[in-house]
Amino acid sequence: MTKKIIAANWKMNKTNKEAKKFFKEFNPKTKNDIMFFVPFTMLSTVKKEGYMTGAQNFYHAKNGAFTGEISLEMIAETGACSVLVGHSERRTLFRETDEMCNLKIKAALERGYCVVYCIGETLAEREGNKTEAVLKKQIQKGLKDVTVHNHLIIAYEPVWAIGTGLTATVEQIRDTHAYIKTLVDVPLLYGGSANEKNCKEIFSIPNVDGALVGGASLDPVKFSQMVGYDK
Repeated sequence: MTKKIIAANWKMNKTNKEAKKFFKEFNPKTKNDIMFFVPFTMLSTVKKEGYMTGAQNFYHAKNGAFTGEISLEMIAETGACSVLVGHSERRTLFRETDEMCNLKIKAALERGYCVVYCIGETLAEREGNKTEAVLKKQIQKGLKDVTVHNHLIIAYEPVWAIGTGLTATVEQIRDTHAYIKTLVDVPLLYGGSANEKNCKEIFSIPNVDGALVGGASLDPVKFSQMVGYDK
């Protein structure tokens, strides 16, 4: 198999002490590209481990009266060079829209960050045969006026498969990734209960360039197995 991009999304988990313990047990025997999207408090800690680090959220403005927010300039001080945009939890829990994602994506790309932009449909949208329409809308609005796609990665995460233990079928992933490629030609990650047991099958699907991993990335042994699938 070809080299993959495997990104961990730790969400709101782990302290710096727990992160240090994780990396003592994390032993990936792989040439795959590994990224860690972690809470702001441990960006510097993870960066010191030698891995590409990224922020799970930020505000698009350089500075100002935005209490509680973090700017790209602040993130840069930690050594992080990647950002996650549009994750379904940000969309559903914090009401982030495609338009808000667009502001973030443009700001991050202009500052040289690698952007992982998350898109995906709900179960109702999948069952209503609206998957392609939903993804097209998220891509068109999220990438409006984005003319340079260098450093842009898209993560397809069917909302119904995130943290549920459900995984899209090979056919669903294959067909959906093929459709996304007709809209924008960038690396595509699959997310949605991807783990060390199913990753090899997922990575064998055409147009799957890697994975955005949630729960399975919190366990150093399981995540080591996942990123080292080619060994």
